[in-house]
Amino acid sequence: MQVKVLAFAHAADALGWRESLAECSPSSTPREIVSSVAPGFSPGSWRVAVDCDYRPWDEAVGALAQEIAIIPPVSGG
Repeated sequence: MQVKVLAFAHAADALGWRESLAECSPSSTPREIVSSVAPGFSPGSWRVAVDCDYRPWDEAVGALAQEIAIIPPVSGG
């Protein structure tokens, strides 16, 4: 299956792209998927969302996943 990987704000700057496509299986984790399109990627304190729901980096995405978003920490007030 194929998923769209989106990078927002500082994540896009760090990775050098805002959108990429990645091949994966239902048992793939967001960490594995992002690493396939960005070798050496380390999420640090960044969050990940699968189909608009925050998920752990090491939880399988499942068979219905269509989109993964990488979200850097946000500050403000």
